[in-house]
Order: sequence, then C-alpha cells, then structure tokens
Amino acid sequence: DVQLQASGGGLAQAGGSLRLSCEAAGFIFTDYAIGWFRQAPGKVREGVTSIDPSDGSTYYANSVKGRFTISSDNAKNTVYLQLNSLKPEDTAVYYCAAKRGTPSMRDGYYDSWGQGTLVTVSS
Repeated sequence: DVQLQASGGGLAQAGGSLRLSCEAAGFIFTDYAIGWFRQAPGKVREGVTSIDPSDGSTYYANSVKGRFTISSDNAKNTVYLQLNSLKPEDTAVYYCAAKRGTPSMRDGYYDSWGQGTLVTVSS
C-alpha cells in the first residue's frame, strides 16, 4: 500500500527558509504524481505545488511561485519542497499526497496522504 511520510516542518522567521521532505514507499514512484498541500487554521486546504517524478514537470500555486521549489530524488523515492522567502501567511500544516498519473493541484484527485508537518512563520 502507498505510504507517505512528511517531515521537515518547524519554526522560521519571515524571510527564512525550510525544507520539507516526503518519503514514499509501497508503490512505483515514477508511476505517481506527488503534490504538496497546506491547510492554515480556519482555512480550506489548498494546493501548493506538484511534480511528476517521471519527467520532472512541476506546477505551482501563484502564491508560492518564485519562492518555493519542488524536486524529486527518484533513487530515494523522496520529494522535497524548498520553502524560501517565507511569509507569515505560509503558516500551515503541509501535507504531501500521491495520485496515479499526471500531477494536479486539486486535492480531490489524490487518494493517498501523508500525516502532515507544521510550518510556522513568525513575523
């Protein structure tokens, strides 16, 4: 079965950086797309970025373009999310998720989810 383990969250100051990791197991990594989503307190979950590990194609929400970078290490079955120039509004629980086929920024298309990792950005 598909297993996802997200890690790397923590506390950062505005303008700082963090790197999140999503370690995958139980499936052929390059057959799936991996997405990162986040949910801030009192808000709906939103798509942040997604990647197709088979060809490296990536997609970003406008709110994070130029600040966040998604990448994959296929040898390690791991997707990374580099968060730079963090803002207080980036504070949220970040989740990684997997779906067969091509990436999507819509959470409803993903059927396997990691446990979430909290990112807190102080002003």
